[in-house]
Amino acid sequence: MSGEPHRAGVQYPGGIRALYRWGGSGQGPAIFALSESGGSLTEYGDRVSPGFDDLCRAELRAEGPASAWTARFASPIYDEPAGLFWDTPGLLVVKYGFVTYAFEARSGSLRWMHRSATPLLAAFGSSRLDHVIVQSEIETFAIDADGEVRWRVAHSDVVDAAELVGGRLVLRSYSGSLTTLDPATGRPAA
Repeated sequence: MSGEPHRAGVQYPGGIRALYRWGGSGQGPAIFALSESGGSLTEYGDRVSPGFDDLCRAELRAEGPASAWTARFASPIYDEPAGLFWDTPGLLVVKYGFVTYAFEARSGSLRWMHRSATPLLAAFGSSRLDHVIVQSEIETFAIDADGEVRWRVAHSDVVDAAELVGGRLVLRSYSGSLTTLDPATGRPAA
């Protein structure tokens, strides 16, 4: 990937403001050149690969009423980081590449991380669920606040789109077929 690093700002509930920056392989210096000072800074790239500096890179800067913190990530594939604020346990859940990270939203402390065998498409949360849903290309995971996988569903076709709609998790496969799951149990839903 060439060109300028990408950026997106998100305002989460509880006064948490997040700024995401990301780019392609070897773009870490360009992404991190604009890092804001203050608060803690933690590098998580080494948890993905020893040669993480050469991979695609991303940075999350979170600011809230209590503190500011920054987390840096690495991925072997180009991806746009995305997060959700899980209000009940107070976690900011971020998916990037093959890994989902759950941070204490106010402090930035890593509560857990979950690695998938295939790229992640999305992460979903709802006040009606006591877990988050993480969708990869071939599996759906339900992960509790403590990082334990509550249930998982493997798919026989590559999932290329996922949405949480009307109390159902709707998955579209690469072949165009639709699968609907109950997000509470992972069982097929009508």
